Amino acid sequence: MAADLGGGEDDGPISGINVTPFVDVVLVLMIILMVTSTQLVRAQLKVDLPEAASAGQAVPSTLNVVLTRNGTLYLDGTEASFDELGPTVKRLKADDPKLRAAISADQGVPYGQVVKVIDTVKTHGVSKFALNIDRQEEPGG
Repeated sequence: MAADLGGGEDDGPISGINVTPFVDVVLVLMIILMVTSTQLVRAQLKVDLPEAASAGQAVPSTLNVVLTRNGTLYLDGTEASFDELGPTVKRLKADDPKLRAAISADQGVPYGQVVKVIDTVKTHGVSKFALNIDRQEEPGG
């Protein structure tokens, strides 16, 4: 059993395929999809958010609650009823103790419905939440 130490040339076809670069590209694409999926869901729902000059950046949240002008409630992009909101928040809070919520409501939604959503979220254990608003354009440009 002698070892070939590089003295001879092998002109045969390469029969092995290196899949490592392919796997690396797929993993990077999967990470990009996971990071942007929350923004995509939020962008699909058309809500006329109120504006404020002091609006901050988006809160990194686990639960997105959207209330549309016609009163439809969405939890993370899925249509839901007000009766489902409490149990869903409670279940997600049990899974993740650091759960935060971002609440988006159209300007045309009655104030009482927004308060009802906030109260339900707080009652079921999520003490950290944000109201999603758009940044108001400054008069000077």
